[in-house]
Amino acid sequence: MPDGPPVPVTGSAVAPVAAAEPPLRQLAARHDLDLGTAVNLTALADDDVYREWVATQFDSVTAENEMKWAELEPTRGQHDWDRADELIAFARANRQTVRGHTLVWHNQNPAWLADLPADELGAVLKDHVQTTVRRFRGEIRQWDVVNEAVEEDGSLRDTVWLRALGPGYIADAFRWAHEADPDALLFYNDYDVEDVNAKSDGVYDLVQELTRQDVPIHGVGVQAHCSVERAPRTLRENLGRFADLGLHTALTEVDVRMAMPADPVKLEAQANVYRSLLRACLLTPGCLSFTVWGYMDKYSWVPGWFEGEGAADILDENFAAKPAHRALRDDLSFGGPSRRD
Repeated sequence: MPDGPPVPVTGSAVAPVAAAEPPLRQLAARHDLDLGTAVNLTALADDDVYREWVATQFDSVTAENEMKWAELEPTRGQHDWDRADELIAFARANRQTVRGHTLVWHNQNPAWLADLPADELGAVLKDHVQTTVRRFRGEIRQWDVVNEAVEEDGSLRDTVWLRALGPGYIADAFRWAHEADPDALLFYNDYDVEDVNAKSDGVYDLVQELTRQDVPIHGVGVQAHCSVERAPRTLRENLGRFADLGLHTALTEVDVRMAMPADPVKLEAQANVYRSLLRACLLTPGCLSFTVWGYMDKYSWVPGWFEGEGAADILDENFAAKPAHRALRDDLSFGGPSRRD
């Protein structure tokens, strides 16, 4: 975790809740935990209060979209690193680490990829992984190398990569990334794997086999897109079994949505879910980071994807703290020894 306080953001306003108490990142440091957020780069540039919150409250940042393949290489052979570089520079200035998201996925790939014959895809994927990882070598602490490759029943997802390259593409992606930056921590990342269930069993079997083959995988990312109606019940057990394989874990995309409109009962239920997620991480040795997928409702992705649902973040649309914010703050306020291996 970076040393020292964040660099103030010149000319920006500080939300009252941010000024009143120690920043969340300071509290998380007591647990040797990276406390992160996904960053909307347009808001980072245009919204002073948003930018100040990211700079002062979090010590880890993830680009919401700017490190996905479609953004980095919209035209084959022509890379656009500018937006990703902006986030890297911001993180460096504010003594933050960066999670890279994501190298291999079946979504948000460049349109030109669909026109390639199957026998070219292996070389193209290797080039993408290694070019991207080398470009940010030394700047990215954790990479989501392979994202969402497992179906709900635990089988491998039927993707362009599986069809063209077979199941070995997953191990290859980790090997390619490790060659490009041997110091980066490499994660498999997925959703609906908070509980012990058919899908998380599939992920467990996958990463267990990768470790058996000495593939350079270092951790499992649990996205934790949750709702107040469906809180995880066995997250602590689930994280523990990955830790028993010698792998790190991370909660990588945490939010907790609800049916709108929000009300005090739903907000308290939301706080309880956030609290349970954080506690499971804090109780698991080797759970390295807890990242909220955006921290305020004004810029949340949830209403655009889940009809009638929203209010998923720890601050509302006006930067007012919700009970969920207090729940995280209260649990982080209790210090403890380092949990890292």
